[in-house]
Amino acid sequence: MIELFDKGVYLVDGTTVVTKPDGLPAPEEARENTITYQILRAHDADGSKGAKMRIRFDAMMSHDITYVGIIQTARASGLEKFPIPYAMTNCHNSLCAVGGTINEDDHVFGLSAAKKYGGIYVPANQAVIHQYAREAMVKCGNMILGSDSHTRYGSLGNMGVGEGGGELVKQLLNNTWDINSPEVILVWLEGSPRKGIGPHDVAISLVKAVFDNGFVKNKVLEFAGPGVKNLPIDFRNGIDIMTTETTCLSSIWITDDEVRRHYETHNRPEDYRELLPGKVTYYDGMIRIDLSKQESMIALPFHPSNAYTIHELQANPEEILRAVEEDARSRFGDKIDVHLTDKIKNGKVMADQGIIAGCSGGTYDNLAQAASILKDKSVGNDYFSISAYPQSVPVYMAATRNGIAEELLEAGVVIKPAFCGPCFGAGDVPSNNGLSIRHTTRNFPNREGSKPGQGQISLVALMDARSIAATAANGGVITAATDIDFEDTHKPYNFDGKIYERRVYNGFSRENLSEELRYGPNIKDWPKMYPMSENMLLELAAVIHDPVTTTDELIPSGETSSYRSNPLKLSEFALSRRVPEYVGLSKRIQKEDLERREGNTPADIVNVLGKVGANAADTSFGSCVFANRPGDGSAREQAASCQKVLGGDANICYEYATKRYRSNCINWGIVPFTLDKDTEFDYLPGDYVFIPGIREAILGGEEETMAKVITKAGEIKDIKLYFKNLTPVERQILADGCLMNYYANQNNK
Repeated sequence: MIELFDKGVYLVDGTTVVTKPDGLPAPEEARENTITYQILRAHDADGSKGAKMRIRFDAMMSHDITYVGIIQTARASGLEKFPIPYAMTNCHNSLCAVGGTINEDDHVFGLSAAKKYGGIYVPANQAVIHQYAREAMVKCGNMILGSDSHTRYGSLGNMGVGEGGGELVKQLLNNTWDINSPEVILVWLEGSPRKGIGPHDVAISLVKAVFDNGFVKNKVLEFAGPGVKNLPIDFRNGIDIMTTETTCLSSIWITDDEVRRHYETHNRPEDYRELLPGKVTYYDGMIRIDLSKQESMIALPFHPSNAYTIHELQANPEEILRAVEEDARSRFGDKIDVHLTDKIKNGKVMADQGIIAGCSGGTYDNLAQAASILKDKSVGNDYFSISAYPQSVPVYMAATRNGIAEELLEAGVVIKPAFCGPCFGAGDVPSNNGLSIRHTTRNFPNREGSKPGQGQISLVALMDARSIAATAANGGVITAATDIDFEDTHKPYNFDGKIYERRVYNGFSRENLSEELRYGPNIKDWPKMYPMSENMLLELAAVIHDPVTTTDELIPSGETSSYRSNPLKLSEFALSRRVPEYVGLSKRIQKEDLERREGNTPADIVNVLGKVGANAADTSFGSCVFANRPGDGSAREQAASCQKVLGGDANICYEYATKRYRSNCINWGIVPFTLDKDTEFDYLPGDYVFIPGIREAILGGEEETMAKVITKAGEIKDIKLYFKNLTPVERQILADGCLMNYYANQNNK
């Protein structure tokens, strides 16, 4: 169904794929004809066609886990007003269930910031962040930057990029998002999906095909081909939003009459324009997807790429589920006791819970087809339960008016307001050892809200809404929607924007600087962060050899999200579900560095520095995390800022899983060191790494340096560290200690 072509291809006239370049323009020239480069070049502040791009976006999106920190950082860096439309949604901490008043305090702060600086404020439960963008913010040919990793609107002709908060701060201060000119991969769609196949089936298959091999990492996916016209807009949106899980940089699709209808439906016909590749266009690789061969899929824990067809799972459940159990034990050891194979009843796998939610699941079409499958049926009164979250109030209103909500409720589905909680572990947490099947974006460890450190474990498998409904209709037996007969006779989606007109505060270009920001007691400023010293001494506070370390492990989601506006409080949760001792070790290291700064360097630090001929006056002392490949997952900057708040000075790895996590590290003054892939890193927490002359090397444009590892046993070993592909501004940010310090220094010049 999916084929990968790892060599360059040409697309001629938008219809013919050519693998031999005879008589065709050079790749560098023809790549400019991609839709990707048409949009990127139009947003490049340099206006050149060089190997570097400095992008200015048209609009920005944040939600209530991230916008407080972004605004606080921007204020400390010289913010005057929001220079572009900046929408702040309240779809993550909207339960207001943990920590007393602190979640609603953040919401009040957000509204006051929108009034003061000229922002757009979307109250709690009105819409999840990406649906509000689809309904009110996107425009063909535009670019949107979001502080959420699933900022993807390519199916609507609008390139979306998810980054950490530091990159949004730069845009608020009229600076740029700096990238290397990316490679572009053609995603060629053919055929038409069968009844029962939904967007998550295609998306899961795509992630399975490209995640482990890194085929599209930091590249842009450009969707074209005859199969595009066979996909409704919600189907396209559902695939597009999941391109984040491939680790690509962004996505864009050709636009057509289906996209035109989206803009007409949303009363913005002027925001549509046709986007097509040029006459002869070069792509750095191709993914061919035959939609007619797509099967109903399930992505088992602990990643969307751990995927099988539902038929494969039901044909061989014992072996497949036992592999997941072994994976869980390798991650959590004896802290938990997984019994996933207990879900096999009479030879078939049973689920305990179904969820249809969020930016990927709660679409009108998904709800309509789920209701069609469940019409006149019952989900039963046994252990299986199912909930649905329409992704916005307009979608909920349309579902109500067109009988969809009635059919779901009659079947026993619980309908809840727009909320992202089931995607990150803050809603519908299953019981211990429960298996939840979800049309949401991720199934990383703890994304369902369990706490392995406390002996809890529940597990999430991703499935399309259609197969989730089929499973519900079959008493919880995991069932492919292609195996049942149903007919969707509901009316097409009709957008009613009255709720946005009445409830959303749109203050863009109407800033009122006399407006007072409203603070709650949990909203705290960032602690003092120090510039880089001449030399750097690191103590390893966490050493993780997992193949991939997600941002959910670096800073857990769920109930911790309530503390996102309090840097010191939130940092207490850093790595708490993966390396529980990390916070204590980091605090001890930070305390010893403060003693050093006060002239009272602890004896053990003096001893280590003496072994490498260094002194405490010009050598900082900080904590360090080693992981093989850290940063897969969310764009949330707190995965890096919490390390910095605890005194982290650097990370060491073989490869950063995503650009956004590496950017977060840089913006928080954490040096993103890498190792050569053949370097063995067998050191332990408590071992030291000394990097002489690091400040001079960073500012001098170097990309590698020799360092020394001093083990607890007293051995001293040489190691080479790399810090490649840093822009001049990023080098200065690292030297200044963090982005806030950089802007403060710039403002004082």
